[in-house]
Amino acid sequence: MKIGRFGLRLLVLLAPGATRRGLTPVVLGRLVLRCSSVLSVGSGPRLSWAVTSTASVSGKEGFMKRLFYVVLALVALLPANATGARKIRVVATIPDLADMARHVGGDLVEVTSLATGVEDIHYVPMKPSFAVLLNRADVLLLVGLEGEHAFLPGLLEEARNPRILRDAPGYIDSSVYVTPLEVPARIDRALGDIHPVGNHHINLDPERGKLMVRAIADGLSRNFPEEAAIFQKNAAAYNATLDEWIARWRRAAAPLKGKKLVSYHGSLCYFTQRFGMEAFGTIELRPGIDPTPAHIADLVERMRRAHVDIVVRERQYPAGLAETIARNTGAKLVELPVMTGGVPEARDYISFIDYDVRTMVRAVTGG
Repeated sequence: MKIGRFGLRLLVLLAPGATRRGLTPVVLGRLVLRCSSVLSVGSGPRLSWAVTSTASVSGKEGFMKRLFYVVLALVALLPANATGARKIRVVATIPDLADMARHVGGDLVEVTSLATGVEDIHYVPMKPSFAVLLNRADVLLLVGLEGEHAFLPGLLEEARNPRILRDAPGYIDSSVYVTPLEVPARIDRALGDIHPVGNHHINLDPERGKLMVRAIADGLSRNFPEEAAIFQKNAAAYNATLDEWIARWRRAAAPLKGKKLVSYHGSLCYFTQRFGMEAFGTIELRPGIDPTPAHIADLVERMRRAHVDIVVRERQYPAGLAETIARNTGAKLVELPVMTGGVPEARDYISFIDYDVRTMVRAVTGG
């Protein structure tokens, strides 16, 4: 109903992006503030809110009282950040992506990672809580290149969230600007099934990490165009910080150039390429295929002849076999995380790469 003889009716047009703000009717005193329609205005949808009275009050005093309640109602709609917007719910598959998203999204995002950093990305445990998180997500960040193929499709099916299904706007693949290494000439079960479209461990190269940041910024901008300028500005600032660190890492990693490396799994091809090392082979027969005695015997013999310097055990893989191979070949055994959070020191993406670079350098220099 109309308010008094002035016929006061307040229409509040909220900023673009209000469809994600979770506003509900507010009752204050004798006034009710409720959504009356959805309008298409400017660059995005806007909600129309109306203030109506539940009782008839006349006179100047009544009008001032109602106006006071109107102001209170509007204030009640504003959260702590005074924008009226709830945070964008971002779910990332690994902590590296989560950290990048926090830098890109800033105060606009609420970020959760499915993995903690200590798991094997190929076999992250599927928890019921993950389906709940994905059901509520506005966007999903994934490494891509089928890195999450063993657990993510099933979770997405259970989550029943059309916003983040493959090919939906909210499905943000961080590998879209990366040219993958080790792309198989043919797809065959006998070749292993966890690197079917190339090596997906792109997060171990900070230069490619910058491309992941760019993909995240573009994906968030696609979904929330009203905030695109903020996302792009934040991404540029974070990538500039990465550039500074990359220059330091290049200088620090000079002793690694030309060093030969065997890893348990094929996690380090991007790292070795970036810092001038040679990826000599893997303890696994092929990605995801356990080694055979014949493969280990051949690998040890070849390592001895080539004087391989380092054996890397990615921390989610068994220690015993890597230790035996290092001992039998005279190589230095190094244990490395392959994700942010894999060790306590790797608390974010930059400290993760820094830890791996420093650990590898200490191994070859004896420092």
